[in-house]
Amino acid sequence: MADPVKITFLGGLGDIGRNCAAIECRGEVLLLDCGVLFPDEDMPGADFVLPDLEYLRDRSDRIVGCICTHGHEDHIGALPHALEWLSFPVYASPFTLGLISHRLEERGVAHRTTLIPIGDHDRVRIGSFDCEFIPVTHSVPSGLMSAIRTPQGVILHSSDFKLDLNPVDGRRTDLARIGAIARGEGVRLLLCDSTNSEVPGSSRSETEVGEVLRGVFAAHPGRRLVVAAFASHIHRLQQVADAAVETGRKVATLGLSMKRNFALARELGLLRLPDHAVIDVSEAEHHPPGRVCVVSTGSQGETRSALAMAATGDSRWIDIGAADTVVLSSSPIPGNEARVARMINNLVRRGARVVHSGQVDVHTTGHGKQDELRTLHTVADPEYFVPVHGESRHLAAHAALAIEMGMPPDRVVLARDGEQVELGGHGLANRGKTTSGDYYYANGHVVESGRELFAERSILGSHGVVSVVVVLSRAEGRLLARPRVLGKGWVGADSLVDLEKAGADEVAAAVEEHLASGQGCGLERVVRRAAGQFVNHSTGRRPMIVPIIIEV
Repeated sequence: MADPVKITFLGGLGDIGRNCAAIECRGEVLLLDCGVLFPDEDMPGADFVLPDLEYLRDRSDRIVGCICTHGHEDHIGALPHALEWLSFPVYASPFTLGLISHRLEERGVAHRTTLIPIGDHDRVRIGSFDCEFIPVTHSVPSGLMSAIRTPQGVILHSSDFKLDLNPVDGRRTDLARIGAIARGEGVRLLLCDSTNSEVPGSSRSETEVGEVLRGVFAAHPGRRLVVAAFASHIHRLQQVADAAVETGRKVATLGLSMKRNFALARELGLLRLPDHAVIDVSEAEHHPPGRVCVVSTGSQGETRSALAMAATGDSRWIDIGAADTVVLSSSPIPGNEARVARMINNLVRRGARVVHSGQVDVHTTGHGKQDELRTLHTVADPEYFVPVHGESRHLAAHAALAIEMGMPPDRVVLARDGEQVELGGHGLANRGKTTSGDYYYANGHVVESGRELFAERSILGSHGVVSVVVVLSRAEGRLLARPRVLGKGWVGADSLVDLEKAGADEVAAAVEEHLASGQGCGLERVVRRAAGQFVNHSTGRRPMIVPIIIEV
C-alpha cells in the first residue's frame, strides 16, 4: 500500500496572510510558502503575525525544503523569522529569491539557507518529492503553481493566480500543462486560492489598467505625477513607466522597497525602460513638474510609508503641493480604509489632486474570480479539493462553488489553521487539530505567541497604568513609609496629584489591616484590590494595577 501524505496548515486558512503548509510523507517535510499576516488593531505593537513555527521546530531535522510560490509578503515574509530557528533550502524564481535574499541579509540569517532558483516548467526533486513548476499570472512577476508528485498522486497547489489573457509580460497561466497532467496521471488533490471566491465574473486584465493610467497622465499635463503602488507589482510599475516615458517624463522611485524592487526587476529584465528616463528621487525637485513621475510606496496609508510621510510634509525627498497629482493605483486592503482616507485628506490639504480607484479604474485584482476558479477546476478535474488562502467565508464559498460544479461533497474538505488532512488509500480526510494554530508575533527582534500580551497593551493604551509602591518591615509588621501611588495615562495632570494622595491613603489602610491580622501572605493581592477599587470608584476607569512590595 502506498504511503499516506499528510498536509498540515500552519497559516492562511482563516486569514488572508501568513500562508504556510507542511506536506509530510515518508518522514520528510516539504513546506509550501512561509508568509506573514499584517496585524490588526487588536494586536498593538506587533510588527508581523507568523505561522505556527513551533510545529516546524519539532520537525526541524526532517524539513527538506520550502517552495516559495511568489514574492508577496504573505508568502515569503516569515522566512527570516523561521530561519532563526530552523535551517532548510528555499526554492523560488530568481525574482522571488531576490526579494527573499534582502530580508534574510537584513535579519542576519542568510547563512542558514541555500537559495535555489527554479523556473517555468522546471521539474525538481526536493527530498523524495517530485515537483514541477507551472507559470501562473498574478500581481507580481514569476508566480509558480506547484505540481507535487507523491505516493498518493499529484497534489496541485494553485498559488495566487488569475487568468489574464493579455498579461503585461505575456506570461499566462499555463492551463494547457495543467490539462495535460489532468488527462495523464491525474490530479489527486487540488489546493486552490479562494480570495475572490465570493466575487462573480472574471477579473479585469492588467493591461486595461495601463490604458486608464495613460488617460490619467494625459489629463494632467504640466503637473508632477506621484503614483503609489505595491513595490512588488512590477507589471503595474511597467505600465506607469511606459506612460511616463510616452509623455516625456523622468521616473524616480520613493521608498526603500520601491527603489530596491525597481532595481532588481530592471536587472532581471522584468522591468524595461531606458536609462535616460530614470533619475534619483533627490533630483526630482530640480525638474519641471510636468517632466517628472515619482513611483512611491505607501498606497495603503501605512504610518511610516513614503507617501504617508510626504502627505504630512515629513518626506526628506519630495514636497507635495499644488503642482502634484497623486495616483493611488491600488484598492485599500480591508481594515486600511481609514488610514487611506486620512492620507488622502492630508494630500488634499497640501493642495494636491488625488486620483484613486473609487473614481477611475486604476487598479485590478491579482486573484481569479468565480469564472476563473470554475475554469481551473474544470481543467484540473481533481479527485479531491481543499480551498486555501482566504478567510473562513472565502473558503466556504469556494467549497460551495466546487460542489455546485458537480464535485461530490465528501470529496471537498474544509480545513482551518492548525488542522491536518491526510491523503491515503481511503481518500482524503480531515484529521482535525494537529497543532494549536496559535498566532506567533514578531515584535522587533522577539518572537512570541499567544494574545495575553496584546490584552495587556490594550489596557495600557486605553486606561493607562497605576503602580503602587509599598515599603514595610515584615518582622515588625508595619509600614515603613506612606505608600506611593503613581499613575501614567490614567487621568490628566489636573486630577492626578489629588487622586494619587487619596489612593495612597486607601492602600495604607488596607495594608495596615492586613498586617494587623497576622496573615503572612497575600499582600500583593490586597494592594492590587485596594488600589483597583479606589481607581474604579473614583474615576470609573480600569487601568493596569502594578503592586511593588519592598520588604526591609
